[in-house]
Parts: sequence; structure tokens; C-alpha cells
Amino acid sequence: MVKLRLRDNESINDAVKRFRKLVEHAGIKKEMRRREFYEKPSETSRRSRRRAERRAKIQRMVGNTGTV
Repeated sequence: MVKLRLRDNESINDAVKRFRKLVEHAGIKKEMRRREFYEKPSETSRRSRRRAERRAKIQRMVGNTGTV
């Protein structure tokens, strides 16, 4: 939960900017996008598997350049 208190002599625009940063940092925006539409469990596992494959591929590429 994000809480924001107005500071003394703080403009509304500055408070809104600070609020947006807090929301972004807390991951609320990302969570809202993720929950916007229903995703089947098979799609979730497929997406996580693809992400893991991508990470492994990048790791192999980075790991091969350092080994001689």
C-alpha cells in the first residue's frame, strides 16, 4: 500500500509526480497490467518457460565469451 503525505508548500504537481514514482517502485502498475485480463495457467507456465529459456540462452552466450 502506498501512502503519500503532502509536504509543506508542496504543489499538487510535485505530489502527483512523487505518487507516481512510489506506485511504480511498489510494482502496483505492473501488477495491474498483469491482472487486467485472465491468463490461463498453461499460458502462464508457457510464458515463464520461455523467459527461462531466454535467460539460459543469454547466459550461455555471455559464458562462452569468457572461456578460452
